[in-house]
Amino acid sequence: MSVAGFKKQFYKASQMVSEKVGGAEGTKLDEDFKDLERRADVTSRAVVEVISKTSEYLQPNPASRAKLTMLNTVSKMRGQVRSPGYPQAEGLLGECMVKYGRDMGEDTNFGGALVDVGESMKRLAEVKDSLDIDVKQNFIDPLQAVAEKDIKDIQHHLKKLEGRRLDYDYKKKRQGKIPDEEMRQALEKFHESRELAESSMHNLLETDVEQVSQLCALVESQLQYHKQAVQVLEDLSDKLRERVSEAQSRPRREYTPKPKPVFDYSESESSNGGYTPASSPPAYSSVPNFHRPSLKKRRSEPCAKALYDFEPENPGELGFREGDVITLTTRIDENWLEGTLRGQSGFFPDNYVEVMVPLPH
Repeated sequence: MSVAGFKKQFYKASQMVSEKVGGAEGTKLDEDFKDLERRADVTSRAVVEVISKTSEYLQPNPASRAKLTMLNTVSKMRGQVRSPGYPQAEGLLGECMVKYGRDMGEDTNFGGALVDVGESMKRLAEVKDSLDIDVKQNFIDPLQAVAEKDIKDIQHHLKKLEGRRLDYDYKKKRQGKIPDEEMRQALEKFHESRELAESSMHNLLETDVEQVSQLCALVESQLQYHKQAVQVLEDLSDKLRERVSEAQSRPRREYTPKPKPVFDYSESESSNGGYTPASSPPAYSSVPNFHRPSLKKRRSEPCAKALYDFEPENPGELGFREGDVITLTTRIDENWLEGTLRGQSGFFPDNYVEVMVPLPH
């Protein structure tokens, strides 16, 4: 820094201390200038804040937004023309629906509907990408140019104006000790900076027609996006209505259980006889109240084969395993039988067995 430059910095610092600490008054700017400065400041803050909020509107996920910014920076450093796009929520949902719809099978009603909705969601994501591009080109970029040029110019001129005011006020207080020519130059520079600051603020405020045009472009982009989105959703709604109508007109397929296999009587009594039981035993009614009759032997013994395991839960019940052949002695009621097995006698539910030789009437 030259000696003259050092002296100027010293003058400004001394004047600032005098005003902040000593309460000295500096040269006042007129009310018109202050009003112009206030309006330019509000406009500047509005431009910067609107740019930020518009980016959040287009890309609401802050984590994805930060990642995208980093990837774009890396792409520029590598000289890549195309940068990765923001992952639209519609696109992520669409990919999920298409995947599981195809896993289910597009020939099924639900699977085909999932694929239809998923493909429409992916189209909505493409429409949203177009909105992002349009808004960036026609709204964000022009405002960004205002922020990077016009607003920075205003800040630069105001900062320079403040420095020259401090320099002029310092020299004015020491009039007589400072050469008149130096005083005159300080005053001229102060007025020059004021005119430049006023001009830059005036230009910003008078170009509001450009900002209104940019807002119009934003709304037009949104309108186009919503028109395309409505078209996609209307087409999808028509498809889904057709699917619903087709499903309602299609006859319902009733469930038909597989037939029970026939027991092979040629097998020995202790074997399973080739019978394949159901996966779980049926429920049975509560134990009836009865007087147990005496056991009677018969030459042609009525018997039944156990279809499931039966664990006794009450006194007097007969337990058995799947495949056991039980000698029948009597029928207690419509739900319970009595029989013997391996020297034990008791009663058991008839829906746990298949009667091989019925009891005589």
